[in-house]
Amino acid sequence: MRGRIAELHEIKERARRGPSARATEAQHAKGKLTVRERIDLLLDEGSFTEMEPLLQHQVSGFGLEKKRPYTDGVVTGWGTVDGRTVYVYAHDFRIFGGALGQAQAAKILRIMDMAVAAESPLVSLHDGAGARIQEGLPALVGYGAIFQRNARASGVIPQISVMLGPCAGGAAYSPALTDFVFMVRNSSQMFVTGPDVVRAVTGETVSWDELGGADVHAKVSGVATFAYDDERTCIQQVRRLLSLLPSNNRETPPRVPPTDDPNRRCEALPSLVPTNGNQSYDMRKVIEEIVDDGDHLEVHQLWAPNVVCAFARLDGQVVGVVANQPHYLAGVLDIDASEKAAHFVQLCDAFNIPLVTLLDAPGFLPGIEQEHRGLIRHGAKLLYAYCNATVPRVQLILRKAYGSAYLLMDSRSVGADLSFAWPTNEIAVMGAEGAVNVIFRSQIAAADDPGAMRSRLLREYKDELMHPYYSAQLGIVDDVIDPVGTRSILIRSLAALRAKRAGLPSRKHGIPPV
Repeated sequence: MRGRIAELHEIKERARRGPSARATEAQHAKGKLTVRERIDLLLDEGSFTEMEPLLQHQVSGFGLEKKRPYTDGVVTGWGTVDGRTVYVYAHDFRIFGGALGQAQAAKILRIMDMAVAAESPLVSLHDGAGARIQEGLPALVGYGAIFQRNARASGVIPQISVMLGPCAGGAAYSPALTDFVFMVRNSSQMFVTGPDVVRAVTGETVSWDELGGADVHAKVSGVATFAYDDERTCIQQVRRLLSLLPSNNRETPPRVPPTDDPNRRCEALPSLVPTNGNQSYDMRKVIEEIVDDGDHLEVHQLWAPNVVCAFARLDGQVVGVVANQPHYLAGVLDIDASEKAAHFVQLCDAFNIPLVTLLDAPGFLPGIEQEHRGLIRHGAKLLYAYCNATVPRVQLILRKAYGSAYLLMDSRSVGADLSFAWPTNEIAVMGAEGAVNVIFRSQIAAADDPGAMRSRLLREYKDELMHPYYSAQLGIVDDVIDPVGTRSILIRSLAALRAKRAGLPSRKHGIPPV
């Protein structure tokens, strides 16, 4: 028995070390960690339990019968992050370049099924070269089964993809189906067709990073939710994100004892937001002033920056913040901003995270390009997301709230539970200048002094239909509040809504705009 036990330990140690010291050195030479170093960073120390470490593929042909390494190029198992169970699978680039084969696919599918059954988050660490070509079609079919499980787990457990190397072809669709995608600059890439294929088909010459690197997907395509400079920072931020999410859709996010006074007055807010609606400011500073200790985790920070989506805490409770960003494009909504905010609203709603919407938008971005690309269709995605959200929802109007942008940014008419406004609010169908030019065009043109006539009508229009208390008088907002009391009012409002129970009509599923 002792001999067998010693043999077992030796085999497992061999599996843990990987194929060779040379392969490990090559991985480190690229500035990349090994698969187990990554898992150790992700999970609490000593908490990892590995599944099927001795698995080997059973395929013959094309030289595979001579290479049957343990794990078959993927390490799977579970551990804890801040004491809560998390399931993991991680590709080992040192073995077959991390390429997916039948045995590896079966191993991944098993851990995915276990994560759903245990109602715990799933984190996938990607560093692989796609389907294992030597195994042919069966390897490709494995991806289909993974995609199916990604889709079934959507909205049930948090799914986080961490891109730590190449991810090409069909392999890229699994991360795209998950809730969050992390990428590392200069070492991770995602694309459906690689640079060689692009050059052969289109004649365009492009590098891996130019085609599908972290900054491309974080700034241009919106595929990457987060992008970081190195693996250690990236994985640490995965842990931070997990601390803000529930384990599944039947739980609420973990509350932490607050260190910030819930009744703290936000004395800086009046000076952070200019009274003049044409002056810009950074909405992030407003968020920092309101939330606990100024701490928030922004989602898709580099993509569609005219809207800010972030996780934060108010009195220790996690909230999702959606806010226009006047610092960029005056905070207008466009196609990308609508999609970004819609996805975030749906994610928060799926995982029982209350929504706080901070509104300061002059409308939607005008232009032929936006209209022809389907601004109406994409804007409807945001509307659809808010209309279907059943979590507690509080809207705060800081300054401009014009037209459909007012409606789509969680107005009471589309289901917000509470709506507040600052004394600087301007809620209207459109800006006063545009409204006066439309309504009084003929009178202004016929006047002896058109400029004076326009100025007088503009003052009258603002005084009658756009004064700060007009919306409150009509019952469109619940109250006009002093900005310094914003934090305490939001906290009290969310506390009152904590037991909210709201349902949707019985249906198989809705049909959102696409």
